[in-house]
Amino acid sequence: MSRLIKLGAALLLGGTTYAFALTADEVKSHVEKGATYCKEVGVSKCIEEMGKKDGMFDKGDLYIFATDFDGVITAHPKKPIAGKNLYRYKDKAGNQLFKNFIDKVKADGSGWVDYVWAHPTTKKQTPKSSYVIGVGENQLIGAGYYKQ
Repeated sequence: MSRLIKLGAALLLGGTTYAFALTADEVKSHVEKGATYCKEVGVSKCIEEMGKKDGMFDKGDLYIFATDFDGVITAHPKKPIAGKNLYRYKDKAGNQLFKNFIDKVKADGSGWVDYVWAHPTTKKQTPKSSYVIGVGENQLIGAGYYKQ
């Protein structure tokens, strides 16, 4: 019985660890699917869907956020921050991540942006990378993963 309990605990803990073990490929693929959806239904309807908790782009730890080019959050399924302007927000390392998202999309159309963010499990500042892509004329969408 003791072995069974230990095995169950190991599986439970392993599952918790895996919950945040997304890969860059998974994140990029999810964002690209979101961009395709935006082209199909229009940016407004797309952004509305991305803001829905448990919607088609909220897959637990893999979710898409959206912001306009002024830095105003237009969709976030996990936190009630839609409507907030985070353009000047800096992470603990001094990165203006939302400005950097916008700059990346304006320069290249899409790409990766690195920053630090509080890990939801450990609460420690952890390196994170988000893939962002422009949709429409004044909007970007993105998703991220923890690098550790």
